[in-house]
Amino acid sequence: MLDIPHEGVEHVSWLIYARRRELRSRWRRLSCFQQALLVLVHLRNNETPHQVGAGFGVSTATAGRLCDRGRRHPGRPGTHPAGHPAGP
Repeated sequence: MLDIPHEGVEHVSWLIYARRRELRSRWRRLSCFQQALLVLVHLRNNETPHQVGAGFGVSTATAGRLCDRGRRHPGRPGTHPAGHPAGP
């Protein structure tokens, strides 16, 4: 179980949705909401891409790529676009 409010998952999914629209991305195996959940589960529970991928029905490579994008996402609070922690 993920102990993050539904609003937080929705916020991340809207960021993913906006980015997909900006890139004019085609359909994806996971919806924006499912992708947000995958990334948040990875970050929150410190699960490997293999574990997360198995839970969401995607390959380890796909889960790893999505987790990597999630770590680098500029919309994530407390980080700079390069994924480095924000300074004081």
